[in-house]
Amino acid sequence: MNVFVVGIGLIGGSFAKDIKRVRPNVRIFGVDTNERHLEEALSLSLIDEKADYSRLAEADFVIVSIPVDVMVRELPIILEAINEDTIVMDAGSTKSLICKTLENHPNRRNYLACHPIAGTEFSGPSAAIEGLYQGKTNIICEIEKTAFKQQERALELFQQLGMRIRYMNPEAHDKHIAYVSHLSHISSFMLGKTVIDKERNERDIFDMAGSGFESTVRLAKSSPAMWTPIFKQNRENVIETLGEYIGNLKLFKKMLEEDDYEGIYNEMCNTNRIKEILNGIPLNKQ
Repeated sequence: MNVFVVGIGLIGGSFAKDIKRVRPNVRIFGVDTNERHLEEALSLSLIDEKADYSRLAEADFVIVSIPVDVMVRELPIILEAINEDTIVMDAGSTKSLICKTLENHPNRRNYLACHPIAGTEFSGPSAAIEGLYQGKTNIICEIEKTAFKQQERALELFQQLGMRIRYMNPEAHDKHIAYVSHLSHISSFMLGKTVIDKERNERDIFDMAGSGFESTVRLAKSSPAMWTPIFKQNRENVIETLGEYIGNLKLFKKMLEEDDYEGIYNEMCNTNRIKEILNGIPLNKQ
């Protein structure tokens, strides 16, 4: 099997590692605009050789893991270059605009709209992790628009990688992911900004930062080049979730101002239910 990975970073590189593990005879081709990433991927044995779009007709499987703004531009070109049996999947964190862009493409049947819910705050080929997708959810949108033969081949591979499958429509995906992923990244970035701004006057603040701060601000290490287009494409849902989040922050501030510690206690007790909701969710999940 020839697998082409377009975008050799954390997500694409981790797919390459895991596919090689479950299918030892696979040949992985890397496509990336960053030559340094390709060389690094070769040295790490993530890929077997470098390639470009001119060779996509050789592909059995194409994994596209690039920023979502670039994906909207590149996916139609990739679908033009494949053979009739190739399956193309993406790993974009937004789905509505991508699916809309491809809805009338002549090779739409070869495309599977995916979002594997997995990752870390790191990027680049060296961030690739073997076993990243074990037990993780892969959201698939509009599967009915993908040819049945391509569906079967993709689902078989996902099963081998140990992924759980969830089907959603693109609009529902983008609304829900704004709450559980996009909002948490914004919170982390803005917490980091708040502390950095304060640090100008109180340099000791970082010496006092413990594991709680480190874990909360972890996502602020994520790539702005990847996340800015995500916020742009999911703007309306992100604005809605931010409004609700800011409302809760204002409520907490008001309770403090009014010495309403019983109210604060009750709010935290109610929120403790999140432990039950998240129980059993694997680590390294964004």
